[in-house]
Amino acid sequence: MEDELPAPYRGLILDFGGVLTTCMRLNGEAFERSEGLSPGAYFHALNEHPDGVATYSVLEVGKATQEDWNRVIGGILGIDPTDLMRRALANLHPEPQIVAAAQRARAAGIKVAMLSNSFGIEPYNPYEDKGMRRDFFDAVILSELEGVRKPSPTIYQRALEALELEGPECVFVDDHAENLPPAEALGIQTIHHTTDPTATAAILDSLLLDRTPA
Repeated sequence: MEDELPAPYRGLILDFGGVLTTCMRLNGEAFERSEGLSPGAYFHALNEHPDGVATYSVLEVGKATQEDWNRVIGGILGIDPTDLMRRALANLHPEPQIVAAAQRARAAGIKVAMLSNSFGIEPYNPYEDKGMRRDFFDAVILSELEGVRKPSPTIYQRALEALELEGPECVFVDDHAENLPPAEALGIQTIHHTTDPTATAAILDSLLLDRTPA
């Protein structure tokens, strides 16, 4: 029973890309090599080119389709847009140590949620493709379906509501530092995951599995 857990945390909220999966930057660099692009071209299209930035922003909140994104990013890069999101994420894989930490937490009675700024789910569903089955989680919160994306405080509140927990009962892990303060404002304990899954998994174990009485 949840109210019998002596540990203060009852919920774990995990980002998808770069937390539950391997590093997004390494994936992007591999994509550039596989498509014969110059180094940095893909990241420029996503993060600096105004059309790329705008298209990703509206994709994340369900106001553009994945195929819109494929067409715009393919056009910026001068490559075939067919099934581009699948190709762009081809070198992204589940991060075994974080997945295992989530499994340990859930086995201990902690509710586990995935909270992701969406890559779109049609026609290519990256979550299913990377093995993030819905039955692995107690809740799945995708910005595309919510109509709001991180770092809006609204999406963190919806994650708490989906878990039926309060902010101070939860831990949130994200690889983007700018996504942490709105969660902290709700009382959520945050972890900035960088490049060391071993370290992040150890922190999660210490926070969620330590039942030593205070």
